[in-house]
Amino acid sequence: MIFENSNTKVYLACGHTDLRKSIDGLAVLVKEGFALDPFSNSLFVFCNRKRDKIKILEWQHNGFWLYYPRLEEGKFQWPDEKKPRMTPVSRRELNWLLDGLPLKQKSAHPEVLARTVL
Repeated sequence: MIFENSNTKVYLACGHTDLRKSIDGLAVLVKEGFALDPFSNSLFVFCNRKRDKIKILEWQHNGFWLYYPRLEEGKFQWPDEKKPRMTPVSRRELNWLLDGLPLKQKSAHPEVLARTVL
């Protein structure tokens, strides 16, 4: 399931992507356009020009998963870039985007990593 593994990296394709691309087209874009490995333990997230649809590409075990959230109203608060690029974000930031919030939340509590007891 999506977001299951805490070691999963998340990459956003800033700007807009032609979401007519299928799994194979998005995987080629990840590999050739952004020089990343589509088979890695990562989520690759793309948004359309109107910012009302997202595709999330994920490799699991023996095949790709493609998640396709679509808004009936409103827009995703997607980072706009003139030059397309992949930018790493946290799973927490991705959840904010999926909930309709901006990528950066000034009033959010900072993330705290658990300490191990010796």
